[in-house]
Amino acid sequence: MTSSFDFAPLFPSGLPAPSARWTGLAKYSFVGGNNDSEQLPLDGLIEAANQALKREGRSLATYGLAHGPQGYLPLREFLVTKLKRDGGITCTVDDLMIVSGSLQALDLVNNTLLARGDTVIVEQETYQGALQRLTRLGVNIVGVPLDGDGMRMDALAATLAELKGRGVRPKYIYTIPTVQNPTGSIMPESRRAELLRLSAEYGVPVFEDDCYADLVWSGQRPPAIYAMSRNGGVIHVGSFSKSIAPALRVGFIVAPWDVMSRMLALKTDAGSGALEQMVLATYCQPHFASHVPALTKALRAKLDTLMEALNEQFGTAAEFEAPKGGIFLWVKLPDQVDTLKLYQAALAAGVAINPGPEWSTNKGHSGSRLRLCFGSPTHQQIREGVAVLAEVCRKEFGVPARSANVEKQA
Repeated sequence: MTSSFDFAPLFPSGLPAPSARWTGLAKYSFVGGNNDSEQLPLDGLIEAANQALKREGRSLATYGLAHGPQGYLPLREFLVTKLKRDGGITCTVDDLMIVSGSLQALDLVNNTLLARGDTVIVEQETYQGALQRLTRLGVNIVGVPLDGDGMRMDALAATLAELKGRGVRPKYIYTIPTVQNPTGSIMPESRRAELLRLSAEYGVPVFEDDCYADLVWSGQRPPAIYAMSRNGGVIHVGSFSKSIAPALRVGFIVAPWDVMSRMLALKTDAGSGALEQMVLATYCQPHFASHVPALTKALRAKLDTLMEALNEQFGTAAEFEAPKGGIFLWVKLPDQVDTLKLYQAALAAGVAINPGPEWSTNKGHSGSRLRLCFGSPTHQQIREGVAVLAEVCRKEFGVPARSANVEKQA
């Protein structure tokens, strides 16, 4: 349908740039948080959907299944047990709110705490969705450098002191401590304790994003920062997107009631999808604990394939540290590679990548870096896609000139 009516003069200032039309996934897609379709527990979800609908499907006639605005009670009960077992979090169903994916959690926390001109502290490399939202809100974003153990506490202490000296009190410290996105690091318990000490000293709460915490190769993770806090100054968010399925759009928030009650007042969508919550609760109660190790085993094998392919195609031109879990590999290419330009050239060749600057507060530091998601493509697609990417890098930037310590033949 064509329209001659011009809406453009009606758009308010400050809208994000218009979206391009969806043209489908690239042939070799290493972008987004998509997961392994072969590991999706489809039969179990079908069975759970049938059980849930037969058992209480008629409750779909009532908003929120008559379980209130914080979400389906059996799913919150499952999370109380899971969070205690996995992250050491002691909470009740009243401390939990089910949301439409962790992105809604980010929006609710931001809309509760932030106003234009406020300051927040984030990890220098962090989730693109978080950076985009903060930028749109007109918030001052201060990035703190990372090392192999996550956010550096010496740098955080210096940042907090410098801001205090200017009379600035940040609204929160945003961290992805368990399988950091995009670097894949895990913050050790001692560093979490230091983060909490600094949080208390400067009166700045911690916003803990634990969306990847289920996907740790070893199955062992430090306690959640929320679990270690003694003053209640932590908001914790998580998701079923990485452990079960991203398209379900089910996440959760754990927070003290004084802030939870304010977020509830802002959750004006009349409740997140109820059928998804019913199916998840029915499936997860008996199966979650056995499903996750099988998923992480398959993801770890894909990571190995990706690292082997990069070593084979790029040799020493691609630098990376093996992540401790998750679905992403953060890769450093030679300095002359501009991954924003590489993104366009690679996409034209059928390979989709995430350029580093979109995941960083330091565009110079991340200019030659990229994030590769290995969760979704098959082993064969990983090998073929990396080979195509290497060919694009050769053509556009002259790297890698050497591959597997063997000169490329012209």
